[in-house]
Parts: sequence; C-alpha cells; structure tokens
Amino acid sequence: MSHDSSSLIKSIDIIQQVGGHQEISHLCFDSRQAKSGSLFFAIPGTQVDGHQFLPQVFAQGCSACVVEKLPEEMPAGILFLQVGDSNEAMALVASAFYGNPSTQLNLVGITGTNGKTTSVTLLFELFKALGHRCGLISTVQNKIEDRVIPATHTTPDALNLNALLAEMLASGCTHVFMEVSSHAVVQKRIFGLTFKGAIFSNITRDHLDFHETFDAYIKAKKGFFDALPKSAFALTNVDDKRGTVMLQNTKAQKASYGILEAADYKAKIKANVLSGLQLELDGSEIHAQLIGQFNAYNLLAIYATAILLGEDKEEVLIALSGLKTATGRFEQMHGPNHKMAIVDYAHTPDALENVLKTIQAIRQKHQHIITVVGCGGNRDAGKRPIMAALAAQYSDHVVLTSDNPRFENPELILDQMQAGILAADADKVIRISDRKQAIEQAIQGLANTGDIVLVAGKGHETYQDIQGVKHDFDDKQVISEAFAKV
Repeated sequence: MSHDSSSLIKSIDIIQQVGGHQEISHLCFDSRQAKSGSLFFAIPGTQVDGHQFLPQVFAQGCSACVVEKLPEEMPAGILFLQVGDSNEAMALVASAFYGNPSTQLNLVGITGTNGKTTSVTLLFELFKALGHRCGLISTVQNKIEDRVIPATHTTPDALNLNALLAEMLASGCTHVFMEVSSHAVVQKRIFGLTFKGAIFSNITRDHLDFHETFDAYIKAKKGFFDALPKSAFALTNVDDKRGTVMLQNTKAQKASYGILEAADYKAKIKANVLSGLQLELDGSEIHAQLIGQFNAYNLLAIYATAILLGEDKEEVLIALSGLKTATGRFEQMHGPNHKMAIVDYAHTPDALENVLKTIQAIRQKHQHIITVVGCGGNRDAGKRPIMAALAAQYSDHVVLTSDNPRFENPELILDQMQAGILAADADKVIRISDRKQAIEQAIQGLANTGDIVLVAGKGHETYQDIQGVKHDFDDKQVISEAFAKV
C-alpha cells in the first residue's frame, strides 16, 4: 500500500513544510521501525520524546517526518512537516492511509470506569446473534468475527487502530464495538474516527496516576462525547451523578438509560439470584444469565444501543436472554463440598463494592464470603486502603495479597492496604503476599462447605507483572488446582 504524501496530509494543519512530497508505504512512531518509505511521527511522550530519535530514523532511510519542532539538521530528500500536535496528525494520517475505515462501519465506543469490557463483549455477541458480521476491540482481546487478535492496550494506538478497522472492514464487518479508555482520548488515539455511537457507563476513581485529578479524568471521558458528530447517538447512564454532564456539549442525538432515575430506556430488577437476573426491560420481561445489579445496567445499555442502531426489539430481547458473561467478569467456578469461587476483574473501589454487594444479595444465610484481593503497583495508591476497607466491610474473611506489583515492593502495597482496615475488622484480615498461596489458603483453609471465595483484581489476565517481567499466572487455574486438593 503506497500513497503520495500530499494525499495523506490534506486534513492536517501544517505550520511549515520543508522538502518535496514523497511516496509513503509505511507509518510509524517507533524509531526502530523506520525504513525507506516510512513516514515517522515524532511524539513527545511522558517518558521519551520521539524528536530525540530523528537522527536514527534519518540513518534508517525514512522518507518523511512529522514533528512539532523542526530539527537543526534536515537532510535533503526527506519531507519535514511541522504540526502543532503530532498525535492528532498521526491519527488523521493513519485514517487516510487506511482509507478512512471508520466512516464505512457502525463504530460504537463505550467509556466509563467499570463495565466497558463486559458491555463491548456483550454487544459483539448480541450483534453476531442478530446476524451481523462484527469486530471487537477490548482490554481482553480484539476479534474479527471469531478470529482472535491479542490486545495490548484498552484502546490501540492510532496506527494499529486504523489498520485493525481496515482489516475488519475488508473482512466484511458492518459493526465494531470498542472500549474507549480515558488515556486514548487524551493521547488522541481515537482522534478523527467517525463514531456511530458512544456509551457512558459510570465514573469512579481510577487512573489518577495518569490524570492526577478526578476532574481531569472526567474531562477526558467527556472529550469523547464532545467530539461526536450530529449523525451519532450519545447514550448515558443517568443514575450516575455525572451521567448528564457527558451530554452537555455533544452534537449527537442524546439518549439515556437507568434503573432509578427517569430515562429513555428503563429496567427494573425483578429477581437477582445465582441462576441469573429477571428483568423488566423497556416494558418487557426477560431472564438473563448474568448476575448482579451492575450487569442489569450493562444489559440495559446494550439493549438501548441495539434499538438506537435500528434493531428489532423482540429479536434483541430474545438474543439478550442467551448472552453469557465475559471472561473474568463475575465468572463462577464450583468445587467440592459446594464451595464456589468467583473470579472478577474488580480493581477499583466501586467495582469491588459492586461485586461484593452482589454476592451479599445472592448468598444463602449459611454461606460465608472470603475475599482475596490486592492492588496493582505503580498505579493510584490512594485507592489501596479504600479497597481493603470495602473487602473487610462486606466479607467474613479477607486475604490481602499481591496483584501486579510491577516495580513496587508487594509488602509495602499491603501495608498501605492494611492501613484502611478498621480495628473492628482486624481479626478477619490476613495477608499473604504470594498470590498462589493466598488463593490456596482462602479455598482450603478458610472456606467451609458452601462458602463463596471471591478472587478479585485480575480476572481475565493470565500473567503477574513483577519487576517488568510477566510471569504466567491464571487465577482460574490456581483455583482449579486448589479445588482438586480439597
């Protein structure tokens, strides 16, 4: 695939151009990938500034560079384009390079702190059941129909994202459902894409290590809605106190969903038991296989999305009743002596509280709740004592353990978590930094007949990130092995 640079840069604002146009066959922002025919984007990052690698990309034969500041030395035969924002320029050029695939797809993005992965996965499965060819872009995995493409970020960078959308389009996909992280909005990864719709699930404390303030985090989420075109829909959860804020400046068609407040799309929980949810959804009753109030919101959001995309109500309701939970999201495992384990990705205070409240609502009186929980390293430390306190509040026993410690000392993370434990709850809490031992102790040592063990924080992940190395670790596998020894 080769393009004349003049056709790729039509939509970007150029401050200054040095050099003649070039044939471009490759886009990159990683200097190690630069070669003849490459257009290199110098991105000023938080860790490294791409401008410092310009001599390297010149030596590797790159044909053109997009920069925010022109270098002192500009070799002949290379096109230099100075722009105000390299990330924006990269997103727009990537879209043009791959034939603007988002304009030819029903692209729907979902943002919010909790529920993104479940909702996009459910939308993907729902629309497949309704007979559409679909693409999925999520934290867990990217999919083109049934073909899995491993995911490395919640939202891919602009180059990989547009390449993926183009591949989905070429494969015959008509609908694509994607998670839109707050990082992706700020870093302009979705800049220039044409969305058919956007969904807001909820917002709670998360990623303050990146955004620094809660207001900045909210602003990042809202930026997604502010950029929507008139032709799109903007669907928000009005039960979240910031739900209506998301719609304030959007040009898109506004729609709302909720269980508590007046909304365009309403649901009422008739029953919430281990076998699933009985819902009155938009005036009709359905039984869903998913459990918990948070999944009632997820189901309501995807129902509303399907109707907004023009699907038949009765067909949607029938398909909804057959949907199953996403991997690592309130995933149940059953062991001997009627012991049960629930694996959930809950890694924020709000998500952990939602899961524990759900277990409280569905458990029998004789069933105890044992929670195994940790907090990730090199992330927002402020949530650590909060999560430990919530675990103790809603559980009969708590095992504080390691999550993904990354470059932090796991014991220091546990110290910060333990600081949130009230004196009245101290006797129910133990700490075991080795996650495998912690899960084994919960299942084999603390859980009695019929008890429920919640293993929170990692969900679908099959690794543990320690000192920059990802070690094989799967909560579900450890649970299975622990059950086998009961």
